[in-house]
Amino acid sequence: MAPPRGNPRGQQGSARGRGGGTQGQGRGPARGPLNIPKHVETIGVKRPGCGETGRPISVTTNHFECDIPEGIIHHYDVVILPGDKVFPLRFNMELIKRLQNVIAPEVFTPRAVYDGRKNMFAPRRLPLGETDSKEFPFPPINEKSKPLKVRLTRVAEINPETLARFLKGQQSHDNTVLTAITALNVVIRMEPTLNPDYAFNVRSFFTDRETKDIGGGLVLWRGYFQSIRPAVGRMLINVDISTGVMYKPGNLLDLCKQFFGKTDPNVLAPRRGLPDRERVRLQRFITGIRIFTRNPETGLTDKTRARIVKKLSPAGANDLTFSLREGGQMTVAQYFRNTYKRALQFPDVICVEVGSGALIPLEVCEVLPGQIMRKQVPPEKTKDVLDFSTKKPNDRLNSIRNGLGILKWGESEYVRQFGLRVAPNVQPLQLQARVLQPPTLKYGQGSKQLTVTPRDGAWNMVDKKFYKPMPIQSFAIVVFERRQRFSEEDAREMGRNLITACGQVGMQVQDTNPSVFYPNPQNGVVRELLNIGAQFSQQKRPTPPLLVVVLPEGAADIYTAVKYFGDVRVGVATQCLKSLKCRHAKPQYFANVCLKINVKLGGINTIPDPRSVSFLTDPQNPTMVMGCDTIHPAPGSDGRPSFASVVANVDSEGAKYIATSSVQEGRVEMVENLKAMTELMINKFMEYRTHVEKKQTNRAPKRILFFRDGVSEGQFKQVLEKELPLIREACEATKINPKITVIIVGKRHHVRFFPAPNVADRSGNCPAGTVVDTDVVHPTEFDFYLQSHGGLLGTSRPAHYSVLHDDNGFSADGLQMLTFALCHVYARATRSVSIPAPVYYADIVCSRAKNHYDPEGALNFSDESSVADAQTTLSNFKARFQPINPKQAVRMYFS
Repeated sequence: MAPPRGNPRGQQGSARGRGGGTQGQGRGPARGPLNIPKHVETIGVKRPGCGETGRPISVTTNHFECDIPEGIIHHYDVVILPGDKVFPLRFNMELIKRLQNVIAPEVFTPRAVYDGRKNMFAPRRLPLGETDSKEFPFPPINEKSKPLKVRLTRVAEINPETLARFLKGQQSHDNTVLTAITALNVVIRMEPTLNPDYAFNVRSFFTDRETKDIGGGLVLWRGYFQSIRPAVGRMLINVDISTGVMYKPGNLLDLCKQFFGKTDPNVLAPRRGLPDRERVRLQRFITGIRIFTRNPETGLTDKTRARIVKKLSPAGANDLTFSLREGGQMTVAQYFRNTYKRALQFPDVICVEVGSGALIPLEVCEVLPGQIMRKQVPPEKTKDVLDFSTKKPNDRLNSIRNGLGILKWGESEYVRQFGLRVAPNVQPLQLQARVLQPPTLKYGQGSKQLTVTPRDGAWNMVDKKFYKPMPIQSFAIVVFERRQRFSEEDAREMGRNLITACGQVGMQVQDTNPSVFYPNPQNGVVRELLNIGAQFSQQKRPTPPLLVVVLPEGAADIYTAVKYFGDVRVGVATQCLKSLKCRHAKPQYFANVCLKINVKLGGINTIPDPRSVSFLTDPQNPTMVMGCDTIHPAPGSDGRPSFASVVANVDSEGAKYIATSSVQEGRVEMVENLKAMTELMINKFMEYRTHVEKKQTNRAPKRILFFRDGVSEGQFKQVLEKELPLIREACEATKINPKITVIIVGKRHHVRFFPAPNVADRSGNCPAGTVVDTDVVHPTEFDFYLQSHGGLLGTSRPAHYSVLHDDNGFSADGLQMLTFALCHVYARATRSVSIPAPVYYADIVCSRAKNHYDPEGALNFSDESSVADAQTTLSNFKARFQPINPKQAVRMYFS
């Protein structure tokens, strides 16, 4: 049965190439060009129409309308010579600023804009001679620097009329359109990028008007994101607040002490016990920081030359020697004493090595303000960052409005000269959204109410039994916490509470007196767990199918080892609990634990009622829903691999999933092993329908929905050219020919929706099920925003769905309703989640891939310093990556 096609509603909105300054007020919503001409090519699927299902509500969004330029924009290629070095973005910007204002102001009237790398855009054709190319020499910045040249070469003209046609749905989404949008983004970012008081990355800039010191040598700055985006019939500027994690300015020695949370400078002295492992950890944290040096004799800082921290010395200044030009050797401490006639205050402390190779004591280094920390935020600081970033919807919208006074588009000479006009009193765009009806969920026999309809994105399990509860023959309690903090009586009370909770949801526990063990993690977690299993064998008792493991706070390494033991080494379900949470916990806590345990043992908690997801449950057209994701090493973790995961349902209701993961080259987004991973999913799907559901016919999937996470807009073509063919090859290898739909799930965007007070949920956010497929969506392609979850803290972020390929002929309503339903089958919660369950699972499986390495082996993936020092190759990572245990491969071990 084909999915239903909705009839396009309403009249096609007026598609204008220029805004007209209405800011979305006083005119009907822009429905989108529903009759796109045949000659218009899209990257993904052309929009089939707009959805009609759901309750209409009014929302405000963080978009502001602007007029696109009317004049030709000239595109130039920028090369900074000599080209043997990549300079920082800030240096490049300053260089071009000097070129326009000092070196050749007569050429740049009016001023051009620059992206900091290769692209310059000018509102008029620059007088560069007959070849449209010219080199501009720069005198050396100081006596040690080389003379530089900037070569400009004209490469293209950008006609804004092309962009106007694209916004009307009359022009293909080609490179000319992409370049035009890029040019306009560079125009609006030029002014704040040149401001020396702001720190910036590609799309955001940060100010010190609102800051928070979170310790560890880090300070948070409030920032503003802005991006010009094409929409239906008009161009919009997407504005949002953002957070910048900065290195704390001031003395470098103080920053390093704060990193370790210490006040004694000798914590940085190898003689006093600074472990090499900790030095490497600090080195990874501060590498790349720009510093000035302070004269120890005068106390003055040399602000003419910034230096880049390259690494830390293994020894202190007293023990660190270097060769003199005239022969002989000297320690760093002696050099500073002889040169500046003043001894170092902390001569045992390590030094930094800067880019030139010079060794400089920490105490004479000053950290420049406004330096973004581009590495992964330390886990213990994540909550501080979230607290600073989180704002309630009304507060966030007010901050965005206030940010317009900082953005000051009307005062920017670049915005004016390019003819990119924004009304002085521009207001956030208002539009009409719809709230979809949630699916009905079905529970098991014995429930007082077999079905439930979620309300505000949530429901409860009071008096309900799991759809397929799994009995527990026995389980063992393993406590890695100290007995003084978690006694045997605490363990037995926890076991009794868990058994009670299991019975309430239909999971019968036969052995109500579980064994309790207190192993010593210092002996090796895996080794200790194997010993526990051996004790059961000696007593001629079967090993329990479930281990309930109690962990102390901050025991990530123990957790990783437990999961390796259960999921990889032995094949037994493990459920980890934190001692502080499970001791004297309330019944609701253990009810949530049961949600995880049941599916880990092979059960099913709930299913969508077949009438709510007829596309999934059509017996004549079995449907396999896949989730796929990749996870990459953190910035600064060079040499580490990326992990890819694929998750797919095996049942007829889209509630029971299996997973597989693989290792691939670091920071490669496309999944290399997708063919083999998809083959595995197809075979498991057919096995489950044959042996568990006892299907006699239609055992192979006839339809595949492939939800792909983690892909940017610039990688859409790669998914179509590289991943879709691999899925088809897997289908050919398994002798099936299903209809395939490929949907990209986007989470890393800055689009927000703010509801009117009378329709907001208790958190002030849009209701769960809010969908937007007009006004702020793509002019020609099939995409939509869906806020599928109820709000909790801050402002909820809707997921963005882009349909790249569709053999199934989905209507807007059909795909939106199905996507919303899949957000309700996430087994770990009785709430709808922000993205479809298979995508959520794929993200979890990726993050757990590190558990596939033996924690006590030569390659301990959780030990960052040992991996970096070993210069481990990709082949080593692949060779030592162990597959999931066959016993766990058919279970939702990742829940």
